[in-house]
Amino acid sequence: MYDSGKIIVGLIIFLALVTFPFYNNIGKVNAKPELKIDTPEIQKLPEQERKCVETKEFMRGGHMQLLNDWRDSVVRNGNRVYTNSAHKTFNMSLQNECMRCHSNKKDFCDKCHNYMAVVPYCWDCHIAPKEKKL
Repeated sequence: MYDSGKIIVGLIIFLALVTFPFYNNIGKVNAKPELKIDTPEIQKLPEQERKCVETKEFMRGGHMQLLNDWRDSVVRNGNRVYTNSAHKTFNMSLQNECMRCHSNKKDFCDKCHNYMAVVPYCWDCHIAPKEKKL
C-alpha cells in the first residue's frame, strides 16, 4: 500500500464533493405557495355552481391522473362526458371546464408546479390561456 495516503485524500475529496449539495442546503426551505383559488371567474358563478369536478382533497392529489384519464377517454374513445363521484356530469376539457374557473394559470397552476418541480405537458398540445390583467 504505497499510495494509501493519496487514496484516503482522494476518498475524502470525493465524499466532500458528493455530499456538498446536502450540506449547502441545510436549513433552507422554500415557502409553500399560497394558491389563489377564489378567482374573479369563480366569484361570478352562483353559489351552488362553485364546485369542482371532484373534492378538493381528491384534486390536490389526483388531478394529474384525472386529466390523463380524461385525455385517454376523449382521444381514444371519443367520450367527452365525465360523471363525478356525486353523479354530476362535466365536459372533459382542460380549457373549457378547468380553466373556466381556474383562469389564473400563473397564480394557480404554475406556483404549485414550480414549488413541486413538476413540468406538466398539458401545454404541449393545449394553448395556454391568456390571463386578464386586473
